[in-house]
Amino acid sequence: MFIELSPGPLSEPLSGRRWSPAEIRTHVQQRVSRYRRLGLSPGDRVLVLFGNRLEFFADLLALWRLGCCAVPLDSRLTDYEICVLARAAGARVALTSGEPPAALCSALGALGVALADTAASDAGDAEPAAPGPALDQDALILFTSGTTGQPKGVVHTHRSLRARWMSLRQSLGVADFSRTLCLLPTHFGHGLICNSLFPWLSGQELLIAPPFQAGLLLELGRILDEHRVTFLSSVPSVWRLALKGSRPPRSGHLKRLFCGSAPLPAHLWRGIQEWSGTREVWNAYGITETGSWAAGTSVGAFEPEDGLIGEGWGSVVKVLRARTTDTPAAESEECAPGEQGYVWLNTPALMRGYLERDDLTKEVVSEGWFLTGDIGVRDDRGWLYLKGREREEINKGGMKIHPGDVDLVAEQFEETVDVSTFACDDALYGQNVAIAVVLRSRDDETIRRLYLWVRSRLAEHQMPVRWYVLDAIPRSSRGKVNRDQLAQSCSSLTPVNMRSVLGH
Repeated sequence: MFIELSPGPLSEPLSGRRWSPAEIRTHVQQRVSRYRRLGLSPGDRVLVLFGNRLEFFADLLALWRLGCCAVPLDSRLTDYEICVLARAAGARVALTSGEPPAALCSALGALGVALADTAASDAGDAEPAAPGPALDQDALILFTSGTTGQPKGVVHTHRSLRARWMSLRQSLGVADFSRTLCLLPTHFGHGLICNSLFPWLSGQELLIAPPFQAGLLLELGRILDEHRVTFLSSVPSVWRLALKGSRPPRSGHLKRLFCGSAPLPAHLWRGIQEWSGTREVWNAYGITETGSWAAGTSVGAFEPEDGLIGEGWGSVVKVLRARTTDTPAAESEECAPGEQGYVWLNTPALMRGYLERDDLTKEVVSEGWFLTGDIGVRDDRGWLYLKGREREEINKGGMKIHPGDVDLVAEQFEETVDVSTFACDDALYGQNVAIAVVLRSRDDETIRRLYLWVRSRLAEHQMPVRWYVLDAIPRSSRGKVNRDQLAQSCSSLTPVNMRSVLGH
């Protein structure tokens, strides 16, 4: 199933640990034996509650060898959110790194989910090698929203993942990826499928670091030099910090940089080029549903421009007038050069669909075409530019936060009358989370209890940083909120001084 006969080496720059391909094979086989004894069998779905470690990748390959489907989760999720996703995935086992909290053990146990500590893996008795999965078996479920009630899980098969890796290899080659650094989380498509698995399963060395760690970013130039890094991918918020605090690399090993998951402004783009010492700084475009990187700036000589994406990587990219799947993409009119429309992708790396949500799948997939939710334009050269988005997600430094997830938690608070979450501007992340609430009582004690209610049920990165208490939230005749209009309305208001309310 892999592109090469064996993956490349794995290492952790901060800890100094490194596994050779032979050691990786040993670790994988140990886990295959152990997880088989736990009763895992083809088709089982397994939560992976940690990431960005050597063990994560050994577990991933072991699960695939057994024909299981891996469900990597954000380690920052609360016990409540983990249980919501465990139930949605129908998981049988959850893998941990170290002993998990007793409360989580109890909650997952009540759902019939067994826990296994990856650190306890051992060789055990010699067993025959696992045959590996079929191409059309489910390989990954990546949850992009719904951690608090209505999960939306993107399901990728081994066929769709392999299609993405093969298309990238044909479009980009592998030479520049010989020593790839991943600073991104391994529970979402950009960090896992493309930044990590594409080079690693192409036989290149993968260096894994903790995601979004400020101290690491302030030492980024030194780390790139010390570990002879040739490639890394990133998101704009990484560079807003690194360019301010880290010295540039000096060794000349760095060949190429990608930036994706969020818009890359031209001024920041030029700053990355200057800092890195290479003009090979490319915008990479794609979303989890398309196996991440589906297009980018592999167009030869170019100058950074706001919104510039470039050309497809093993994908057909069209800008159409159809804004919904009610009109098949094949029957929709294509926009003329310079005319804004809706970005559609056709790629063999397209997800199988959303987990148990055929209704949501039909809203974005039409005869093999995927409606991205982005608004774009093609120029006379055929290059793609993004002009905006229709999707509601809040893009916090490349991490997608669905406002409905936050709404669902806040509206369950006993004093909440109405609520709506929306994006607010953030100097570091580009966007962050804001929330407007209508409460039965507006006193500080009620607001404090609401905050603590939400805080106990949401991961840190989902927590609102601005809170507005309103008399009413404007809704349309159909009961819908225009989150952009609400954000504009709240921008002229003073948010709650939460430090004062919480007594800090």
